[in-house]
Amino acid sequence: MELLQLRYFQTVARTEHMTKAAQELHIAQPALSKTISRLEADVGVPLFDRHGGRIRLNTFGKLYLDKVERALHLLEEGQKEINELAGLQHGSIHLATSTLDPLSEPLSQFLAEHPDVNFQISQVGTDDMMKMMEMGQVDLCFTSMAMEQPLLSQVTVLREDVYLAVPQGHRLADRTSINLGELKNEAFIGYKEDFIFQQMNDKFFQDAGFTPRYVCRVDEPPAIASLVRAGLGVALFGCFHVQDAKLKLLPIAKPECKRHYRLIWHEKHYLSLAARQFRDDVIQYFSDKS
Repeated sequence: MELLQLRYFQTVARTEHMTKAAQELHIAQPALSKTISRLEADVGVPLFDRHGGRIRLNTFGKLYLDKVERALHLLEEGQKEINELAGLQHGSIHLATSTLDPLSEPLSQFLAEHPDVNFQISQVGTDDMMKMMEMGQVDLCFTSMAMEQPLLSQVTVLREDVYLAVPQGHRLADRTSINLGELKNEAFIGYKEDFIFQQMNDKFFQDAGFTPRYVCRVDEPPAIASLVRAGLGVALFGCFHVQDAKLKLLPIAKPECKRHYRLIWHEKHYLSLAARQFRDDVIQYFSDKS
């Protein structure tokens, strides 16, 4: 059994599609099929159910995949530790985050001081973050949603106020603050239902005692800002997500609308020297700002 076979198996198991896996691995499909067949022969059982041209990971394959991913992760951790012991401190960092805006300045500073660090960022939702963290696929997570799971360490580095964004000239634009409950009849611009900030906004509206009337749902903060500026509706916005002179941000007096951004890491997974340094630098950066 070869390490390459295990990596090929991992990709095929994830995609459950031989052609897609071959394209991703940059090898010919017949060669990949032969490799998987040899692996199954070595293991002694089929790892996939095959129906026509389709394949599905079977019970044996699911059990084997769990062990393969654990083994590959241990090997990767061993390589990181060896690199550091050998003095190769350039390191690598894989960060998963739901939003990059609050991290832009500390990230820029870190990369300026450590230009040789190999930095990879995945922008994903909370559920995917949890899976990636559990499997050791990421070193750190930066998110405004709590991740309650055993063996996760987390520290709140930033508390962000959430405002009501209205266009200049709006009937509420001259207000110094607003209660969210006053807005039951307003048209709102929101994020799509599965977007992380929308999940938090839903909780704010629930606390205010009403369900907003959405006239449009989008993916990105700039799109919301553009639609609010055009007068289509109002929206909830964090201070990091809009810098626009044509919008007025009204503080929300009730209920309390804040986002708590956290850095999260897994206690049992090895953190490279670079990842530990980045974690500490981010914590220090926001501590200095508070």
